[in-house]
Formats: sequence, structure tokens, C-alpha cells
Amino acid sequence: MKKPEVLAPAGNPHKAKAALAYGADALYLAGKHYGMRAAAGNFADDELVGILQLAHDREAKVYVTVNIFAHNQHLSGLPEYLGYLESLGVDAIIVADPGVFRMAGKYAPKTPVHISTQANTTNVEAVKFWQDQGAQRVVLARELARQDIAAIMKSVDIEVEMFVHGAMCMAYSGRCMLSKTLTGRDANLGACAQSCRWEYAVMESSRPGEYFPVEEAAEGTYLFNSKDLCLINHIPELMDMGVHSLKIEGRMKSAYYTAAVTRAYRMAVDRVAEGNWNQPGQEDLLAELRKVSHRPYYEGFYLEENPGTHLSSTSYEHTYDFVGLVEAYDTQRQAALVDVRNRLEVGESVEVMQPRGPVIAAEIAAMEHSQSGEALNEAHANTKVWMPLAAIQPYAILRRRKSTAGA
Repeated sequence: MKKPEVLAPAGNPHKAKAALAYGADALYLAGKHYGMRAAAGNFADDELVGILQLAHDREAKVYVTVNIFAHNQHLSGLPEYLGYLESLGVDAIIVADPGVFRMAGKYAPKTPVHISTQANTTNVEAVKFWQDQGAQRVVLARELARQDIAAIMKSVDIEVEMFVHGAMCMAYSGRCMLSKTLTGRDANLGACAQSCRWEYAVMESSRPGEYFPVEEAAEGTYLFNSKDLCLINHIPELMDMGVHSLKIEGRMKSAYYTAAVTRAYRMAVDRVAEGNWNQPGQEDLLAELRKVSHRPYYEGFYLEENPGTHLSSTSYEHTYDFVGLVEAYDTQRQAALVDVRNRLEVGESVEVMQPRGPVIAAEIAAMEHSQSGEALNEAHANTKVWMPLAAIQPYAILRRRKSTAGA
């Protein structure tokens, strides 16, 4: 069985490095223009050069999104930008708009083009259409059930990618006008205000000021607020179908989220390929995925269920805090250099998640300021400290259970 690619989100260089450290085969990211996540931070030109070098040194790929639905005013800078991406040697350009696709063929003719999920590819003939146009890969729409995916995989010989984890949208594969209508921020140009996550009630026109909740609750309901997709239990089936790339949503999420989710899907793919899926199985991976900030999980349209709306709240389930990142380990001192991300105290218990190997429990026995050498009883965010720990890998993440689990 050929392993599918684990494709991780990279909202900025820091998140990209986390994804690579935790096992991503490829990254998808955006430059400062033309991407569908305008608020993600994204990559300046020099940052793009740096992450390409790092990824290629690790034999990983980098795909750059140019996937807005362009209006005429957005086209003038595209020839130069597309040519620039080709000159850098990016591994693919992700597009949704047929006009942008046409321009990519003209101005970046040697660079593979992937068709974005925003193109709403839902059937065999649509996949074949994009193949005939010269696309190398199609990212399927998120609205497909397992039998639809299986039928496509049996009928085409182009690379197929699909989302397996992350936020879902109540609009068709993200093609939403709600944000534009309510706030003026166009989701199709990368500026979504996530209006679907807001709280709504119904008002009848002849009864102004009388708000009727959609379900029996005093404060209304989050009518359009989708749950989060999680297909970790179905990785064996997707691999058996021959899906080429398993995509994780989350360019707006934290580096901890990127690392933890990438690690879980990396382990899942490796276990299936090695014949160890049921030894010990996937429950430990699902438990790990529950330790990142998320809305309640469901399986999207994969099992042909109705879309899952999280009606009671727009809040995330947030049971653990990201408290530190290991930058280096001194074997002589048996101590780790930790970039503190959230307040830490001596005597606290933490979990240490490593790029490879098990999650381990540890107690913070002592801390020393990395520059002054001063012994500390507590350290705050943006402080670097040395702390005694058993040998752990660089880029390990320290996390702490929240005292009150929940939103």
C-alpha cells in the first residue's frame, strides 16, 4: 500500500517549521497576496524562500495558494507573481478560478497546478475535465460521501487530495457570501469574518423586536456554526481507496494545533502502512486530537449524515494549554532550553509531546533564565528558560491540562 501524503497547513514560518518537525510530507501556504486566508500572517518573499529551502532539505513539498476568486482588478499583478513562484521552484500552485488557472499555464508553465476545493469538484467528469486541462491534482469538495470518493478513485488517473481534519463551512466548499453581505469582508477574497459562527434568532416582520429562538433555548442558536471534521478513524479506508493526499485544515490555528494534528495523522498513516492499525489502534490518536482546541468533532459528509451544527455555542473545546516549545537540549546538563508560551511555575506537572515517540509526563523541578542564569520560581510568556528534563527532542511541545476543561 502506497502511503498518501500528509499535507499540513502553514499560516506562517513558525507553523511551517512545526508541521515539518511533526511529520508533514508537504505544506500548503500563501504569500502576501491572492490566498484565501488573508489574516493568517502568511509569507513574505524572503520567508517563502527560507521555508522552501527547509522543506526541500527535508524532502517535503511546498504548495502555494493562489486561490481567491479574482475580479478584474486582481489580475494585473498576477503574471509577475506567478512567474516569481515558478522562479522559486515551488512544488505546485493551488487555484480555484478558471481565469487564474489559465494565467498559471501562461506565466508559470513548468509549475504543477492543483485545483482547490473551492472549485467544488464533486464528480468523476469534473475531475476528468481538470485533468484534460492539464491540472496535476484535484482537491475534492468537502461535500462528498465515501462512495462518491471511491467511485472517483476508481475512474481517474490524476492525483486526488481531500480534507480529513479541521473546520467545516456551512457554504458549499467555502463559497460563502454571508461575510461579504453582513460585514463587507469577502470570504472569496480571503477576508472571511466567520459570520456563520455568530448567534442567530428569527424575527417576523410584523413583530419587530420579538426574537424567536430556532430551538428551545432562551438565547437563540448558532444556526450555521458547523462542527469540526475528523476522519482519523477512516484512514485505512481512504488509503485502500488510493487517495493521494490527506489534507489538514488550519492555517489560522496555532503552531501547537499544527504540530499535534500533523503528528496524529502522520502516526495513523504509518500504522496502516505497517499493518499496526489495531495494535494499539486509533483511540490514542483520537485522544490526542481532543487535546487541541476544536469544536465538537464529526465526520462531515463522509457517512452521508446531515451537516453537523454546533447549536449551543460558538466556543471551542479547549482542555490543554500550549505552555512551552523546546528549542534545544543540553545532554551534559540534562536540561532543555524552553521558549515559554504561557505562565509556568516550578512544581507544575506538564505533558511533553515530541515529534517522534510517546508523550511523556514531567514535573518542572527548576527553571533558570537562559541569559542571566537567575533561578526562577515562575516564568511568563516570551521568556526563555533552562529546565531539567529527561532527554527530549528539539521542537518538543510542553502542554498543561487546563484547570477547568471546556470553552
